[in-house]
Amino acid sequence: MSARAVERLVIAGPAGGLEVAVNLPAGEPTGLALVAHPHPLQGGSLDNKVAQTLAKTFAAIGYAAVRFNFRGVGKSEGRFDEGAGETEDALAALAFARERFGDALPLALAGFSFGSYVQTRVAARVAFERLVLVGAAVGRFEVADVPPETIVIHGEEDDVVALADVLAWARPQALPVVVFPGCGHFFHGRLVQLQQVITALYPRQR
Repeated sequence: MSARAVERLVIAGPAGGLEVAVNLPAGEPTGLALVAHPHPLQGGSLDNKVAQTLAKTFAAIGYAAVRFNFRGVGKSEGRFDEGAGETEDALAALAFARERFGDALPLALAGFSFGSYVQTRVAARVAFERLVLVGAAVGRFEVADVPPETIVIHGEEDDVVALADVLAWARPQALPVVVFPGCGHFFHGRLVQLQQVITALYPRQR
């Protein structure tokens, strides 16, 4: 993947400092991607391999990808807030991205596990191009319905969020779900395939 180096910095957030990482594309960004990591109290951080894969995938298709540590993780200040405060963290990271790269670029919201739940909350408050939800934490949190073009990817053998729960959530929405056979929650050994699938499905690939 051709992309420039990752930048890391701390910006002002709603609970104090907010640590962010920016994956820049090789050329001028054609879009923005906001990437949210898994549960802060279960080891989730912006360095999570799936979160990194999401950021690298979007950088490879020309987007500036911004990850951030939820409050209480890494250099981000504050304490876990059950998703409400974490939504504000995400919005602060997005405001930083918009200020840096401009308001006109299309926005992708991508999340893994708990991060997918937060992104559905963010989606209710901002204009965006598409949602990408990996290992969506349905059944564990009140994940809202999503637009029909949302990309949902789940492992068949996910032992954190059962595939059956995801299908039960998706079924009333007639929402397609991409299932990785023989794959667990963290997509071990399948990250390259995850990148390939998202790139193939995302409408603005370069």
